[in-house]
Amino acid sequence: MIVEMAMEEVDEVDQVVARVAALDLAKASLVACVRVPADTPGKRCQEIRSFDTFSRSLLELADWLRAERVTRVAMEATSDYWKPVFYLLEAEGFECWLVNPKHIKHLPGRPKTDKLDAVWLAKVTERGMCRPSLVHPAPIRHLRDLTRYRRTLVRDRTRERQRLEKLLEDARIKLSSVISDILGVSGRAMLEAMIGGNRSPRALAQMAQTRMRTKISILQEALTGHFTDHHAFLARTMIDRIDAITTDIDKVSTAIEEAIAPFRHQAKQLDEITGIGIRSAQELIGEIGVNMTCFPTDAHLVSWVKFAPILKQSATKTRNGSTGKGNPWIAGT
Repeated sequence: MIVEMAMEEVDEVDQVVARVAALDLAKASLVACVRVPADTPGKRCQEIRSFDTFSRSLLELADWLRAERVTRVAMEATSDYWKPVFYLLEAEGFECWLVNPKHIKHLPGRPKTDKLDAVWLAKVTERGMCRPSLVHPAPIRHLRDLTRYRRTLVRDRTRERQRLEKLLEDARIKLSSVISDILGVSGRAMLEAMIGGNRSPRALAQMAQTRMRTKISILQEALTGHFTDHHAFLARTMIDRIDAITTDIDKVSTAIEEAIAPFRHQAKQLDEITGIGIRSAQELIGEIGVNMTCFPTDAHLVSWVKFAPILKQSATKTRNGSTGKGNPWIAGT
């Protein structure tokens, strides 16, 4: 919904982008500033309007920008609020720039409002004083959503397994000291039996399979504790949750296999590198993409992921700088 409009004329400078728009984004609303050539030579005309961020209003924004023949739309990378606006305008055929807020901070000592921020961003954009951040095409974005969600699910499953292990420690069941995977074939059989009411260490130890049968005597010691119905209830809930997460991980992995199909060749190339498996290759493609022309050199890529320390030199002294806040998903991979 349009709530306010304003008009201003300012001096024009050399080598500007003729028709630009800038958006100051919030969760529920945005302020848009359009700057275009005025009828008077050497002047530029700007108009400011406000919209909410519902789809209907965003389509009205797109219609207005199209009517003004805007060629470039810039917006700050504000949380995730930029995504619905960016994706919709991108689908409507506009050239969208996502700008790092650090690069266009408002000058100190000047008032700061949503309107002034939109105007300042428009001026910075039209003069070429900023550059866009990398926004991957839709197929890479979809793959990235899937790989990130799978990693989140794996972390959730790991946390639940750790909770189960702590619960067993609380019951003085030292199963994890003898079995590396308490949810393997032998460990799960013992846990299921304990949850079902069988608390005999001798009988539980006899459930060991294959190589674990050589540890029956120490398993009896590890399974001697105080496992009660209270522990059984919690253990049942935790195991069910672990199984449910595992099922979800398998579903997401299947979706990733479908999403990675157009990039299967690149995934195989990465898989051939020592230390990178197929899952890591999928995550790297989801985060970095396959279009390496975005990075002029390998050093640019290393700098982009924040693996290279920032150089700090003053006079004859050189200090080690931090790498900065990088992409935690790439670092995790």
